[in-house]
Amino acid sequence: MSTTDARTFPTRPFVGASIAVIRGERVLLAARANEPMRGVWTLPGGLVEAGEALAEAALRELREEVGLEAKVVGVLAPTEIIQRDAEGRVRHHYVVHPHAALWCGGEPTAGPEALAVRWVRLHEIADLETTPGLAGTLAEAFARATPEQAA
Repeated sequence: MSTTDARTFPTRPFVGASIAVIRGERVLLAARANEPMRGVWTLPGGLVEAGEALAEAALRELREEVGLEAKVVGVLAPTEIIQRDAEGRVRHHYVVHPHAALWCGGEPTAGPEALAVRWVRLHEIADLETTPGLAGTLAEAFARATPEQAA
């Protein structure tokens, strides 16, 4: 059974962590390479491993997906993603814990889990297909991350 198959029609929710890396007036987004929601813009992130703290998972996923380092400056409100099939069965269920972070340097590159990466201003996400709740998560991230925290 593939990892994707194990996540389809789950018996329990999967716990994920994501990271909103802020660089000035922009935030880093990645286009998902995998289902569900392949090609949709979102924050870098993925599943939390056993024994791994949420912030550690977010930073690990950032390194794996886009090759960046960042400084976590806050935990944001979780996002719950539940997708059902035509019969109402739960096809996917994820609880994602996003983090606000400040960029530490370097340029992102799309890894195997990202089709593309880009820095965007908050108002630009209105023109993108994004994961559920992303606009609210980004607004919260910008409110939490201040330039003074970079020091």
